[in-house]
Amino acid sequence: MTHLKPIFSQLDTVVPCSTGKCKSPPPYAFHRLRFYPRLTLWSCVFLCVLLFYFCCSHPVVSSVAKRRSLQNTSNFGSPHPGPNWEVKARNSARPLNKNGFTVLVTGAAGFVGSHVSLALKTRGDGVVGLDNFNAYYETGLKKARKGLLERNGVYIVEGDINDSELLGKLFEIVHFSHVMHLAAQAGVRYAMKNPASYIHSNVNGFVSLLEACKSANPQPSIVWASSSSVYGLNSKVPFSEKDRTDQPASLYAATKKAGEEIAHTYNHIHGLSITGLRFFTVYGPWGRPDMAYYFFTKDILRGKEIKIFEGPNHATVARDFTYIDDVVNGCTAALDTAKKSTGSGGKKKGAAQLRIYNLGNTSPVPVSKLLSILEKLLKVKAKKKFLPMPRNGDVLFTHANISLAANELGYKPTTNLETGLKKFVEWYLSYYGAKKRSAW
Repeated sequence: MTHLKPIFSQLDTVVPCSTGKCKSPPPYAFHRLRFYPRLTLWSCVFLCVLLFYFCCSHPVVSSVAKRRSLQNTSNFGSPHPGPNWEVKARNSARPLNKNGFTVLVTGAAGFVGSHVSLALKTRGDGVVGLDNFNAYYETGLKKARKGLLERNGVYIVEGDINDSELLGKLFEIVHFSHVMHLAAQAGVRYAMKNPASYIHSNVNGFVSLLEACKSANPQPSIVWASSSSVYGLNSKVPFSEKDRTDQPASLYAATKKAGEEIAHTYNHIHGLSITGLRFFTVYGPWGRPDMAYYFFTKDILRGKEIKIFEGPNHATVARDFTYIDDVVNGCTAALDTAKKSTGSGGKKKGAAQLRIYNLGNTSPVPVSKLLSILEKLLKVKAKKKFLPMPRNGDVLFTHANISLAANELGYKPTTNLETGLKKFVEWYLSYYGAKKRSAW
């Protein structure tokens, strides 16, 4: 603009004014510009650059281009679904019989998600998975679960639940009867490092999914994973669905509690049938590496010191460990008993089902006993170090009252901790194998 200022100054002085009168410009006034050829040239160049920038920063995108963009990238940095993903999704969604469900499983490459997807496909339901394969823990394990599912006919769309465009397209090409929402940012301690990831996945992501379900016609029934963490600082045991859940001890717990309130809102306004499941410390084969039983196994085999946390005055830390097969049975029972949503395209036509259940084992076990069982199964003595529990959101104990799930879902856990850990250790040794033992 500094180059243009002399030119504009010349034009300003062309018509001098005195009090009450303005003189007409002399006929040669505009010819004064020819005395600044260099400035005029650079001014034209500058204007051309501005015009070029304006055109490039406001592209006109056709509807065809928008549709094609789904094949290459997604909103919120989501990975692209891959080539021919629509055809693969339709094929994977097709149930084996006319009475089978068509289920979208979010977080399908996760621990619980992969087990639930496989169980549904095995019994004849149509299943489509959705997962963004984030790097919270080793993506190789998630890819391995994906391979297992694909060998059994379950296709996983690679994408983010926050990608509304992708979700809209997915619900357009497949009319899901049910949604099993298991995608979430898990873990209590990680929230101290990356709190935004919990809001992104557990709050924003849940709303994004419910928006897609609300607008679908017909609306699917929804079953989703809450958490035992919502009981927070509650000291009454065992934990019942009727107990207070307004004192979360961690951000993770707070986002799950927020999810329960969000579910109530969408049920009330839009007629979505929603069932929440409060999981209690799920463990087993293909589990999560950030869970104690998993990294205890890894560290025992590597000869590393095992840290065992204690509460005030050496109080024992205990968990209601629940084997994965029992949790899967609870999930499928929730799907089987879910009533239809009452809305259509977001318009509620009547009261809709809203439920919440504990899925636990009802037998809290001290973490020290968990470690002793692993020592026995691995035939290795652990190097133990007892430490006071840090203020990171963990609670001293969890204990589920499962009478409501037993009465209404027929839920009945059958696997004790020693049996479940034996199956996990067998899987762990098989999965990592002799070649990987040097990396333990």
